[in-house]
Amino acid sequence: MMNIVLYEPEIPANTGNIGRTCVATGTRLHLIEPLGFRLDEKQIRRAGLDYWQHLDVTVYDNWADFLAKNPGAKLYMATTKAPQSYCEVSYEPDCYIMFGKESAGIPEEILVEHQETAIRIPMNPEIRSLNLGNSVAIVLYEALRQNEFKGMQFAGELRNYKWK
Repeated sequence: MMNIVLYEPEIPANTGNIGRTCVATGTRLHLIEPLGFRLDEKQIRRAGLDYWQHLDVTVYDNWADFLAKNPGAKLYMATTKAPQSYCEVSYEPDCYIMFGKESAGIPEEILVEHQETAIRIPMNPEIRSLNLGNSVAIVLYEALRQNEFKGMQFAGELRNYKWK
């Protein structure tokens, strides 16, 4: 099972959208405090719709607590500061993909400890960053693709017609 880690997320709607993506993909969500909101806020529920109750989510007191409770976790750090693209690595089926808070990203003191697994999404140099929810979706779906979308549904059905 894939794991998404949000380091000190600040915007409830982003976390709600990411939670919904995690439910849709069978991915665990890990939240490292402090959070910029309460998990029972209306904005989180609205963004996560009725999927939030199905979310596999764990909240940690801080970075040290996360590390202590996930020893040996294979961590990929998504950051605009990384030299390699998110497409240039091979994601393990149970890896952890971490994203930083909206205003500042992942602290550099954490990044330097994970230089070999720091990844970035290529973008125009005039743009500082993408929306957090979009970034999570881009990288998560690449990791899922590399693992052949295990356990996911591939075909949909029309209500009143059949596909030819």
